[in-house]
Amino acid sequence: MSASALSHPTLVLNRSWTAIATTSVRHALGLIFTGSARAIQPDTYETHDFESWADLAIPPDEPSINTIRLRIRVPEVIVLTRYKGMPRQRLVFTRRNLFRRDNFTCQYCGCRPGTSELTIDHVNPRSRGGMSTWENCVLACVACNHRKAARLPEEIGWKLLKPPIEPSWGPIFEAPIGRVRVSWEKFVSERYWNTTLEP
Repeated sequence: MSASALSHPTLVLNRSWTAIATTSVRHALGLIFTGSARAIQPDTYETHDFESWADLAIPPDEPSINTIRLRIRVPEVIVLTRYKGMPRQRLVFTRRNLFRRDNFTCQYCGCRPGTSELTIDHVNPRSRGGMSTWENCVLACVACNHRKAARLPEEIGWKLLKPPIEPSWGPIFEAPIGRVRVSWEKFVSERYWNTTLEP
């Protein structure tokens, strides 16, 4: 495998075997080499230091890194040997996360028409100084968004289904789109994957 494999993602678990991040294969190998992490064989859950990892037989179809002296299997999952905490991360305000928060539902009429018929509405319109924040954005169907236009909900007698607030369920991390490895399924709940928007 080419050197580009060194930039591919590796799943990082803390000492309690909870997924907390992804890192590059290059960084993962460095952590294993220094003893800060151990490589995991996802099929058996065995852990390896750098020496035992480098000694593993590599099936022909397995990705590997070639050095002058070694052919090393690409670590897809590593576990940190010391860190057992959880990184503090605020959930990023994105269209994807707003769809999740509002459960693919128009916050004015309660319909669920599908992602193509849902828009993001600024409760306090941008033309009146409204910002793109958790507290000022909600999902609205196309019809409701057009009817509301640049007005406040109370100006037309509307009420939101629920107050728009920042979600408390923020994931520890989101795996990069299109780069999730099959081996990660044993360590990461599917609800934390950065998947496509489908109701």
